[in-house]
Amino acid sequence: MQCPKCHSKFEHIHTPLGDIERCSACKGLWLDAYEIEKMKPLADAVDIGDAGIGKTFNGIDQIECPVCPSNKLLRLVDPKQPHIWFESCPTCKGRFYDAGEFKDLAKIDLSDFFKRFLVEERL
Repeated sequence: MQCPKCHSKFEHIHTPLGDIERCSACKGLWLDAYEIEKMKPLADAVDIGDAGIGKTFNGIDQIECPVCPSNKLLRLVDPKQPHIWFESCPTCKGRFYDAGEFKDLAKIDLSDFFKRFLVEERL
């Protein structure tokens, strides 16, 4: 499989909680829908990319699903942390997280309350 953002090859990452795909270049993550919650405890270990690079790639949003190549991924916002924007396939429900996004998603703290407030202010 190829990364939908930078088109580099995904590497297959084996973890004690299951296997995921990580881009060998930009370090974005592809997770199947059922893997998202169970992988959160391993976010620091699997989301090893530079969050600054991830923010740059986050600007790319017209991408195709690496599993269902004829499907465009939808840009979604996490309802608990609206500063996190990720892409999801409407068919297979897989999700792509840019470097740093999954690690951020896995941790909800007081700063997320303030980030939500700032996002709502901009809208």
